[in-house]
Amino acid sequence: MPTREKGRLFFGSATCQERYGRTQKPIALRARKTFPEIMLPYYLLIILLAPLLAGIAVGLLGTRANVKLANLGVAAELLAFFVSVLLFIEIITGGPRIVNSPWSISNVPFAFFLDRLSAVMLMHIAAISILIHLFSIRYMQQEAGYARFHSLLAFTTFSLFGMVTSGNLLMLLMFWQLLSWLLPNLSHNYQHPPTVRGAFRTFIMQRFGDTAFLAAVVLVYAWFGTLDLQQLFNGAASADALISFGRGAVTIRSSTIVTLLIFIGAMAKSAQIPLHMWLPDSLYAPTPVHALLHAGIINAGGFLLARLAPLFDLSPLTLHMVFVVGLLTTVLGSSMMLVQNDIKKTLGYSTIGQMGFMIMECGVGAYGLAIFHLIAHGIFKGTIFLNCGYVIHAARQEPRLPPNRQSPATNEFSSLTWLTGFGTTLILPLIIVLAAHGIVDIPLRDSQGAAIFLFFGWATSSQAILTLYRLRAVASWKVAASMLGVLLVVVVTYLLAAENFSHFLFPVPGQIAAHFRAGALPGPAFDLLILGFALIIVFGWYLIYARSHGQKVWAPGWIQTLHLRLYLFFLNRLYLDTLSTRIGGFLRTAVSRLGANQAFPWIVGGIALVVSFFLAGRPTKMAPAQSALVLVSVLLLPLFPFHGIYIAALTRAPGLLPFVFALLLPAAGLYALNTALPQISTALLSAGIPLALFGAVYSSLQALGQNRMTHVLAYAGSAALSVAWWHLAGTGALDTHTIVYSATVSLLIAGLLLACKRAQLVCGDLTLDRMHGLARPMPRLATIVALLVMGAVGLPPFAVSSTVVAILLHAAVADIIGLAVILFCWFLASWYLFRMMQRLLFGRHQAGPSYRDLHAVELACFAVLLLILAFVGIRGSWLESQQFEKVRTIAGEMSSWQK
Repeated sequence: MPTREKGRLFFGSATCQERYGRTQKPIALRARKTFPEIMLPYYLLIILLAPLLAGIAVGLLGTRANVKLANLGVAAELLAFFVSVLLFIEIITGGPRIVNSPWSISNVPFAFFLDRLSAVMLMHIAAISILIHLFSIRYMQQEAGYARFHSLLAFTTFSLFGMVTSGNLLMLLMFWQLLSWLLPNLSHNYQHPPTVRGAFRTFIMQRFGDTAFLAAVVLVYAWFGTLDLQQLFNGAASADALISFGRGAVTIRSSTIVTLLIFIGAMAKSAQIPLHMWLPDSLYAPTPVHALLHAGIINAGGFLLARLAPLFDLSPLTLHMVFVVGLLTTVLGSSMMLVQNDIKKTLGYSTIGQMGFMIMECGVGAYGLAIFHLIAHGIFKGTIFLNCGYVIHAARQEPRLPPNRQSPATNEFSSLTWLTGFGTTLILPLIIVLAAHGIVDIPLRDSQGAAIFLFFGWATSSQAILTLYRLRAVASWKVAASMLGVLLVVVVTYLLAAENFSHFLFPVPGQIAAHFRAGALPGPAFDLLILGFALIIVFGWYLIYARSHGQKVWAPGWIQTLHLRLYLFFLNRLYLDTLSTRIGGFLRTAVSRLGANQAFPWIVGGIALVVSFFLAGRPTKMAPAQSALVLVSVLLLPLFPFHGIYIAALTRAPGLLPFVFALLLPAAGLYALNTALPQISTALLSAGIPLALFGAVYSSLQALGQNRMTHVLAYAGSAALSVAWWHLAGTGALDTHTIVYSATVSLLIAGLLLACKRAQLVCGDLTLDRMHGLARPMPRLATIVALLVMGAVGLPPFAVSSTVVAILLHAAVADIIGLAVILFCWFLASWYLFRMMQRLLFGRHQAGPSYRDLHAVELACFAVLLLILAFVGIRGSWLESQQFEKVRTIAGEMSSWQK
C-alpha cells in the first residue's frame, strides 16, 4: 500500500493493481489532475452528508406533519443518487479509489474504499431510499412522531452509505452497529406493546451479532496486525496460523475463527436461522421500514461476505457452514411462508427464504450472483412492501376492501400444459448443462461455477413455472407459451446477466474461479443436492398429475400425521419463539433469586479474592500511605468486591448528590491510583484481573435484575468501570484509554442519573414497570435519555464506543477468557439499558401527573454533555500519549507538593 496522508486521495495502490489490473500512479505524483479525480472525495462527502444533514434538520425543526420539511429528505436522497451515478462512472473509468480522512480511532484511520461493489451499492441504496421517502410523506402524515420517523429514515440511509464505503473493519463495525440501533427505533408506535416487544427483540438479536463482529475485529487486529481491508487481504494468507485450544487437543485456523465470528454478525443482520426471529416481530413497524430493509439492512449479510471474500476464501470450512445455514434458512423460511395468513408476514418469511438463497450463493463462492440477487430482490421486494402498505391503507379507509371475488375451482386438466411444465423444468435444464461450457465462461470440468448459475436459475424458473400452472382460467397453449417464456427469461438472466455482473464486480482474470474453488462443495454432496432438488420437482409434478385425475397418492398413516405436525411446526415458527421466551423467563427468575440472596455476593467475592490471591503470589511490602491510596482507589473507582461505597452513594444519596458522586468518585479513585501506581508490583496488579472480571459479570447480572433506574445505573457504572480495571491490570499502566474511558463512563452515568431525577420530579419515586410513557408528553427528555443510552451501550459517535474498542484492541489478546467476559458484559449492558429506556419512555402515559418537559437551560446542559462525548469520540486521536505523560507528571508534582 502506498504511504497515506491525511485528507489525500490515492489511486492505483498495489492491491488495486493486483485486483483490477490497473497501473495508475498515485494522484499525488501526477503533474495534472482531471476534474473527476479532483471531485471524487467531494462526491463521497456529498453522498454521506446529504442524508445526515437532512436527518438533523428534520429532527430539530420538523413538526408532526411538516410535509415541506419532510421533502428535504427526498431532496437529499435525489442529490445522493445523482452524485452516486457520477461516482459510479468515475470508478468504472478510473478504477478503485482509497479516500482517507483526518480522523482516526486507536491509530485506525477513517478510510473509505470505493470500488465497483461500493459504487453499485450506493446507487441501489439511494434509488430505493428515494421511493421510500416519497411514499412515507403521505403514508405517515397522520401518525404521531412524523418528524422523528423521517429523521431516522435519513440517518439510516446515511449509515448504509457509510457501511458500503468503509475502508477498514473498524469503520464497517461502527456503521453496522448504528443500523442495529436505528432499526428498532424505527418501530414508531411506542404505545403498542407488541411493537415494543418486537423492537426489543430486534435490538437484542442485532447486538448479539454485533458482539460476535466486535470479537472478530479484535482478533483480526491481534492475529493479522491490521484492520485495513486491502492490507488484510494481502497479508491474511501469510499470517493465517493454527490456533491451539486445550493444550493442543484442538487446533483450528485463525482465519476460520475470525470468519465464523463475522458470519454470526451476518446471520443476525440477514435473519438467518436461528437468528431470524427479529424479522417477524419487527413487522409491527410501518410498511416503509420494511421496504427500507431491502435497501441494504437485511441484505447487509450478503454484502459483508462479498466485501470480505478474500478472507473467507482462506476458510473453506466456514464457507461450507455458510452454505448449510443458508440452505436451512431457505427451506424453513419458505415453508413458514406457506402457512401464513397475513400479507406482511407472508412477505417477511419470503424475505427470510430469499436471504437464505443469498447466503447459499456466498457459501459456494458465487459472490457476484449473491450481489445480483441482493439488488434484484431488494428492488422487487421493496416495491412489493410499498404496494402492500398501499393495500393495507386502502383496506383501513374502505371496509369493502379487499373485494370478495373468489372464482369457482375447476377440475380441468391440460396434458399440453403439464408436459410443457414438466419438460421445461427437467429436460431443458439438462440440455443446457451439457452445453454450458460454450455459454458460460467458467468450464464445468474445472469448477462448480457454471452448475451453480444453472442451479439457481433452475430453482427460480421451477418456482415460476409451478406458479403459472395454477392459472387454469387461461387457455393451455397460452400457459405453455408463458412457461417457455419464463424459462427463457430466467435462464438468460442468470446465465448472462448474473454471470456478466459477476465479471463486472470481479474483473481480474481468474478471481471468480478462485472464489468458486474456495467454496466448492465435495463432489458427491453437490451431486446429491441437485439430485434431491430434481426429485422434489418430479414429485411435485406427479402430485399435480395425480390430483388432476382425481387420484389420491397413497401414503402410510404416519405420513399424514407427519404432515399435520409439520404444519403446526411451521405455523408456530419452529417453536423457537416459545423456547426463547422460556429461556428468558428462566434467566430472569435466576437473576432475581441471586439478587435477593444475601449470601451470594459474599460467596462470589470470596471466590474472587481467593483466585486473585493465588495469582498475586507473595505481595511486596508497601508503605502505609501507598496502601491507603490503593484502598481508596479500589473503593472510589469501584473494584469488586469493594464496590459497595460506589453503589450506596449512587442509590441512597438524596437530591443531586448521586450526580455529583458519579462524577467525583471515579475521578478521585483515578487520582489516588495514579499516585500509588509506581509502588504497586506487577504481580499485585495482575491480581486485579480476576477481580475486574468477576466484578463485570456480577454487576451486569445485578443490573439485569433491578427495577429502579438508579440501581440499574449504579450497577451499570460498576460493571463499566471494571473494564477500566481489567485494562489497567493487564497493561500495568494508567494510559490515555483508561482515563478517557473512565471519564466518559462517569459522564454518561451522571447524565442518566440527572435525567432520572428529572423524571422523578414528574412521576415520583416509582419503579420502572410503573414509570412509563414519557416519550409523548416529554419529547425533549425522551430524546436526551435515548441519546445517553445510545452512548452508554457503546454506539458511535459517542466516546465510550471509541474508547472501549481502543481498550480491546490494545489489550493483551492472549487473555481470551477476559475478552470473552468483557464482550459478554457488553452484550448484557445493551440488554438492560435498552430495556430500561423502553420501560421509562414507551407505553401509554399516565393521566395524573402534570408533565413538564425540559426547559431551555436544562436542555442546553444535556446538549453540552452530549457534544463533549461526541467530540471526544470523534476526535479522540488528539489525546496522544505524550500529552497524557504531561498530565501524569503534573499530577505527580502536585502529589509531592501535598506531601
